[in-house]
Amino acid sequence: MALQHAYQVNLNWEEGRKGLLKSPDLNTSIEVVTPPEFDKGIAGIWSPEHLFIASVSSCFMTTFLAVADYSKFEFKNLAISANGILEKVDGKFMISEITLKVNLTIEDISDKEKGLKLIEKSEKACLITNSVKTIIKLESEVFI
Repeated sequence: MALQHAYQVNLNWEEGRKGLLKSPDLNTSIEVVTPPEFDKGIAGIWSPEHLFIASVSSCFMTTFLAVADYSKFEFKNLAISANGILEKVDGKFMISEITLKVNLTIEDISDKEKGLKLIEKSEKACLITNSVKTIIKLESEVFI
């Protein structure tokens, strides 16, 4: 039998272009809105576009943490900046590309190549990037 996990999310419209996102599995809720680039959009609150890009970057992070732990790879810091491009493709809006800028800080220069390999392995193993048609670009830097 194949491994399966289920995740439930509930969304209730509040007013205008705003809703409240909840899950029976989580302690907090998230306000979600149409982003300000669209008609009647609202600035300063999470949008589906932000959440989508956050899903990719947070999945990369959790995958890297698991891969590094399994590989017994020690590091001092991991910082990820994610930038997504929303555009019209074949008449439909989509997030066509996400660039993950990964900064990994390590203690020892001799771990640099291993760190870069684990970053690449993590991108290939990330379940969210494996689930979307968006092009994911990876830019990595390792600091000592």
